[in-house]
Amino acid sequence: MDRLFFGSASSSKNYHQIMDTTPSNPPVYGSTEKWTEIEHLPEWDEEFYHVYTAKKFGKWLMLKTLRPELKGVPEYEQMIEKEFEVRYNLAHPHIIMINDFEEVPGLGMCIITDDVYGDSLEKLIREGKVTEAHLDKLQHQLLDALDYIQANHLEHHPLSTSRIIFTENVGNLKLIDVGFDQKTHITPKDASEDIRNYGEVLAATLAAIPGQHQRLRKVAERCMNPDPAKRYHDVNELRLALADRKQNNIYIAIIAFLVAMIALLLWLNSPYRPAPLQETANTQIESTD
Repeated sequence: MDRLFFGSASSSKNYHQIMDTTPSNPPVYGSTEKWTEIEHLPEWDEEFYHVYTAKKFGKWLMLKTLRPELKGVPEYEQMIEKEFEVRYNLAHPHIIMINDFEEVPGLGMCIITDDVYGDSLEKLIREGKVTEAHLDKLQHQLLDALDYIQANHLEHHPLSTSRIIFTENVGNLKLIDVGFDQKTHITPKDASEDIRNYGEVLAATLAAIPGQHQRLRKVAERCMNPDPAKRYHDVNELRLALADRKQNNIYIAIIAFLVAMIALLLWLNSPYRPAPLQETANTQIESTD
């Protein structure tokens, strides 16, 4: 399932229609008023985690908890606590935020995140629904999120079309599953892998949208170059390559104007500046006398 249906009675109904309710994956229902409508989302499960949707005091949220066979194992208990600690202080408009880490009836300790109501880029590509607006957000919002991830030295899952969600109403881009550990610094190899993965996402999107987009295709190709030395070296270099050329020309013109003005001011304040008119007139009178 690629779409997360949260936030309304109708969306909850859709969930019941499409979720896996086989005996091996039965729904889990909360027994208190605090937690209600707790349901397992098998297709969103991760390697070490099961993923659920639930209402907390009537508000839809997402829950992530260790798989049953991993609960109580110190190594994995520390892993989920570490992920919470890393992600809790993150704050970015295009990254799904963590709200809490708490005990949920029937599930145990869970990472609680914001709800997601929209479609994954993977689904949009598969159904032929990618638009220029989505492409524009990949060039700006996704790059902003990637810049934030690298600035905070976050170890994260590779960028992929399945981890990029576009919200239902506004169409904003949201990254999920960001930051399961934090490093003291980011290595050139880490940065290069992020650039390569970004190129793969961009290339997959371009293949699903009408139009030539030759400049963007060249950017994607360079991102995916087998030789890391030939890729863009960092997000800033990639951002410049993605920027519209007309916009770049405007920036260049502004910079050239500022440089010219600074040069003029320096010249006017130097010994080589022209003498004021009054001073020139006085000099001429003195020479006449």
